[in-house]
Amino acid sequence: MGLGKMLAAAGLVLAGFAGHAAQADTLSDVKARGTLNCGVSQGLAGFSAKDDKGVWSGFDVDVCKAIAAAVFNDPSKVNYVPLSAEARFPALAKGDVDVLSRNSTWTLSREAGLKLLFAAVSYYDGQGFMVRNAKNYTSALELGGIKICTQSGTTSALNVADFFRQNKMTFELIELPTVDEVVKAYDSEKCDALTTDVSQLYALRLKLAKPGDHIVLPDVISKEPLGPVVRQGDDAWLNIVKWSFYAMLNAEELGIDGTTLDQAMKSEKPNVKRFVGAEGDFGTQLGLTNDWAVRIVKAVGNYGESFERNVGANSKLGIPRGINQLWSAGGIQYAPPMR
Repeated sequence: MGLGKMLAAAGLVLAGFAGHAAQADTLSDVKARGTLNCGVSQGLAGFSAKDDKGVWSGFDVDVCKAIAAAVFNDPSKVNYVPLSAEARFPALAKGDVDVLSRNSTWTLSREAGLKLLFAAVSYYDGQGFMVRNAKNYTSALELGGIKICTQSGTTSALNVADFFRQNKMTFELIELPTVDEVVKAYDSEKCDALTTDVSQLYALRLKLAKPGDHIVLPDVISKEPLGPVVRQGDDAWLNIVKWSFYAMLNAEELGIDGTTLDQAMKSEKPNVKRFVGAEGDFGTQLGLTNDWAVRIVKAVGNYGESFERNVGANSKLGIPRGINQLWSAGGIQYAPPMR
């Protein structure tokens, strides 16, 4: 299903949803249920994946845990709902999940057309290409005339079409409904390249029969700001999701992590006192307790800890921090102040 059809399908769902959107009180629903329903991927290493014991982990999973920690003081109170690319936005619109934390790109059509809101950019990404080392490709500009595999229901098909048209190159696009089918098609050489977000390429390379035989090209052909998504019509819930993520970023900026949290609780620095809830009533303003940010750090650590643990240079994916570094360290990750 292309993006246009996906928008139309989601529009049918939203027609029934719009009538009660303004009265939405997601926080009350989540508290009454006792668990957070969090939409995640169907299995993407480093971001959201389930092990053989049924335990979910990953960078996107940590966002779910952070919200649950802020609301319940218990990061385990999350019901993870694995969703395909095509099913993710309709599931959120219908209320099957309270928040989507599933490597989803923030676009105008998804907010204005699907009546959704992106709470923040948790990961600045861009679309790229994975190819076989044996082909000796060094640039995406050398890919004219090849077959390219990608997942349907994503922005990838539109981006790659724009790139090849702009550079006056021909190509054949093979769209498949699931990530596993895309990987299988590429690994069996039904296509010459695989295209999706660069972060996802690093994750999918681990699924190949011989990961070392493949390379992610340096070219980035699009902007892919990824982040958690909620329904329109519930600003209070949007604020909780937004600030749960920003608490992770602010914690890193303040030097607060799992090893320094006890020290931070005793700090006399005004910005640290506000973060830990010793000054001000910011938690109350969100409908939470004033130690909500402390709960998040205890549950998942700060942004840098989560990044390095799940996708960073020392993880299995080995992704450089790059532009996802803090603004104060040369990147573009930047959290509004907690004051």
